[in-house]
Amino acid sequence: MEYTTLGRTGLKVSVAGLGCGGPSRLGMRNDPDSVNHAIALVQQAIDLGVNFLDTAQNYGTESVVGKAIADRPRDGLVISTKKTLPPADHSNPEAEVIQGLEQSLKLIGTDYIDVYHLHGVEPKDYEFARDRLMPAMRRLKEQGKIRFIGVTEGFVVDPAHTVLREGLEEDLWDVVMVGFSLLNPSARTSIFPLARNKNVGVLNMFPVRRALSQPERLRELCAELVEKKSIARDALNSQDPLGFLLQGTDAATIPEAAYRFCRHAQGVDVVLFGTGNPAHLKENIAAILKPPMPHSALKKLDEVFGRLDHITGN
Repeated sequence: MEYTTLGRTGLKVSVAGLGCGGPSRLGMRNDPDSVNHAIALVQQAIDLGVNFLDTAQNYGTESVVGKAIADRPRDGLVISTKKTLPPADHSNPEAEVIQGLEQSLKLIGTDYIDVYHLHGVEPKDYEFARDRLMPAMRRLKEQGKIRFIGVTEGFVVDPAHTVLREGLEEDLWDVVMVGFSLLNPSARTSIFPLARNKNVGVLNMFPVRRALSQPERLRELCAELVEKKSIARDALNSQDPLGFLLQGTDAATIPEAAYRFCRHAQGVDVVLFGTGNPAHLKENIAAILKPPMPHSALKKLDEVFGRLDHITGN
């Protein structure tokens, strides 16, 4: 495993981080009874050197993480979890944040959370999060119950990162979780320079979603982009749009190429991956640890997708 420093937090983190949500939720989305399997999966990741574990209040996996780390040295792990935003008309949203943190601490079985995020902040939520929720987050940090404050963007509705841009300019957060992939690399110019300027840690979500793991969905998406004139009709092979990433390179699969693209982008600290399959877990980590893709492949990606900021890859 390779490690890096997560911005101004000073935390030493693995460049591959286990996401305990996403489409799989450690295999529990389609099989809620597979708790022991999920616990073993988290422990497998730790044994392979992953020390960054990301969960959330609404994933249903905080207790799984807690059971998986129960016998592990706490100071060797970096635990990230998230608070679902209370409604804007909540009578006491500050108390809701504090209550959510206490619940997370209990489920994970720890005295502190390393990075505590406001979860899925959309443009409509920004002022509410800044003015009503952040004071509570700062108090929790002062009390030592959380070490650093993070935010995850509502990437599905905000793929151009407007919330993160505003928050970074106001220096609200220690860590940001941003949607970034070879299909939508817009954070490379809009977010990463701002984060570097503020020394804010960057977590990369959405490196691989349906379009980069399901060939039929990739063909559909690229056809949609051509139809909308977002990419040129002759830019890609319609039947094998990203085949050029495997031709003349050492990448074995499109997901591998996608992980490598993200891992070596200047500005990314941790690439998050999720799975419910032990073999897949090993493959993901191996992909993230491989060298950068060749310049020729990166150049072609930039020519085709470099200006896109409106898709998620789902």
